[in-house]
Amino acid sequence: MTQDFSETSEINVRNLRVLEAVLFASTEPLDANSLLTHVGEGANIANLLATLQRHYAGRGVNLVRRGDKWAFRTAEDLGFLLRRQEQETRPLSRAALETLSIIAYHQPTTRAEIEDVRGVATGKGTIDLLLEAGWIRMRGRRRSPGRPVTYGTTDAFLDHFGLESLGDLPGLDELKGAGLLSNRLPPSMQIPLPFDGALRDDEDPLDPDDIDGEDENA
Repeated sequence: MTQDFSETSEINVRNLRVLEAVLFASTEPLDANSLLTHVGEGANIANLLATLQRHYAGRGVNLVRRGDKWAFRTAEDLGFLLRRQEQETRPLSRAALETLSIIAYHQPTTRAEIEDVRGVATGKGTIDLLLEAGWIRMRGRRRSPGRPVTYGTTDAFLDHFGLESLGDLPGLDELKGAGLLSNRLPPSMQIPLPFDGALRDDEDPLDPDDIDGEDENA
């Protein structure tokens, strides 16, 4: 593909082509540190990514940010062309969609807190399904009796739903309109600002055996 990086040095043009190739070849979004290994520590990776993003603005594919990672994705207005090719091999149940939505907006949250919002019990299988999909992760353990696991979303969640950050999450009415929340939810329910990042003061790090599965008391 012909490059058109105006007023760009020869070294930067090479770095831009390297980043372009690596991002196109990757099956998953990549963070800046991973990309930096391909262009050298002296490169200004933030400026390079911004230049590449401008270069692809308005094209059939765009360079987009997903959390702290970057990826090439089909332009939003052309998504319908590929949607017909997609096959949902394991559609999420209503319970899973509601659980995912609550985790996204209330994170970090525990299973008991999810059940309190939904008003019904949340089976361990629902949590496991979302973990297997890579859309949620175990963050830590709440500093409360039983030390329940806290859950949050992942960069894969942002990428799948086309979000640059959690701040781009839709409002409550949009969620209900899309069928992601049911009318069973309390009418007074408010959408809080989700917390993402390091553990909060009320969270402890995960135990070593947590990587093998959720604790029965979670």
